[in-house]
Amino acid sequence: MLTDPIADYLTRVRNGLSSGLATIEVPSSKLKLEISRILTEQGYIAGFEKEAAEVGEKISVRLKYTKDHQPVITGIERVSRPGRRRYVRHTSVPRVYGGTGTAIVSTSHGVMTGHEAKKEGVGGEVVAYVW
Repeated sequence: MLTDPIADYLTRVRNGLSSGLATIEVPSSKLKLEISRILTEQGYIAGFEKEAAEVGEKISVRLKYTKDHQPVITGIERVSRPGRRRYVRHTSVPRVYGGTGTAIVSTSHGVMTGHEAKKEGVGGEVVAYVW
């Protein structure tokens, strides 16, 4: 039984990048689709597709590398965990690596980057940091 599917998703991305894989597959959920959308919009992954699987659906994530075959994502970290949730107000949304990274925040207005959450004036649960 998997207790933290988001941590599993982030670990699969991290392991896929360290192995030099072109694509990875993860079980689908609404939150994972939104995280994949944000990673694509921010330029961290090349793209993703939702596909049918033997049971349910899966997300096929195309990983992104630089011209010299280095991963675009240098770090990815789960912040809020099932045993220790981390919530922030819109005034204290964290900046990742001085603004060069991205905080992924789950708000009442949907999943968005920390920058968008601050601009919209909403706080929420900090899901992950990506840099």
